[in-house]
Amino acid sequence: MLHIHLITLGKLKESYWREAEAEYLKRLQPYAKIFVHELKEESFTEKDTPEIIKQREAEKIKSELSKIKDTYIIALDEHGKQFSSVKLAQQLNNETMQQSNTITFILGGPLGLDKTILSLSPFTLSLSPLTFTHQMARIILLEQVYRAMMIQGNRKYHY
Repeated sequence: MLHIHLITLGKLKESYWREAEAEYLKRLQPYAKIFVHELKEESFTEKDTPEIIKQREAEKIKSELSKIKDTYIIALDEHGKQFSSVKLAQQLNNETMQQSNTITFILGGPLGLDKTILSLSPFTLSLSPLTFTHQMARIILLEQVYRAMMIQGNRKYHY
């Protein structure tokens, strides 16, 4: 069975985001085992730059990644590759079949991801040319992963 890890900075604050996540996690249960790793966002102080914050968050992410063995890493980034839903399903299937039965998605906080995290990913993924809150991006990612499972299984959800 496919294992999917989602490492994310920050919590889903509003109940409607938590409910949406719960729905997609439930829908994904027959197709993949999902693990959500919520890491605490770094707090800003007057002397911190965005780069320092991203570096601190990168250390937390690397620590969490060290607990996940033999995983294919996909970092989300606004400058990443964009795919149609069908192409994303093919990409996930190809990467899983060739590399590992474990995929780890990394979703940063409001400042994005540090370059050291982006460099761990064979490719970075952009969900859209539009900008979303990281809470919204998390739900969109889960929906697209679910859609990919439906496409791979030739199920009605997508078609």
